[in-house]
Amino acid sequence: MTDLARLPHPSLDRLDDRVARFMRRHGVRLLRYAIGVVFVWFGALKLVPGLSPAEALVKATVPFVDPDVFYPVLAVWEILIGAMLLVRPLARGALLLLALQMPGTFLPFVVLPEVCFSTWPLGSPLDLFALTLEGQYIVKNIVLIAAGLVVGGTVRRASSAEQRL
Repeated sequence: MTDLARLPHPSLDRLDDRVARFMRRHGVRLLRYAIGVVFVWFGALKLVPGLSPAEALVKATVPFVDPDVFYPVLAVWEILIGAMLLVRPLARGALLLLALQMPGTFLPFVVLPEVCFSTWPLGSPLDLFALTLEGQYIVKNIVLIAAGLVVGGTVRRASSAEQRL
């Protein structure tokens, strides 16, 4: 450990080291589980009509497809992503499905900008940051993409005592 990483008090430094080792050992696996649970959960909500708060937004975003067909397909797609992430050998497949889905999650910014931005049309460049709740819901997908990249970076590695994947 470099001197920059050390804490001034030895007891605090030991505690900090233990916490950091725990995070390093379990962080990626817990991240994979967390993403999996979120996708199963959000997908399952979509299987029950009227239960998902995203239903109206999703259906309005795809006017070129029958929403009554598309919506349950999306629900199953999300459940598949989540379930596959929960089983490490299936993570590659889950990440492929995730990569195919994520561009579509940003489609409302193009198709329904008035729903995504508090001010539409945009009056100033700062209005890009004035998102509605729907816009914020969509932007959080950046976190899911980054998490997918972290998990994807481990698919060719085996778990070890140092890092449980």
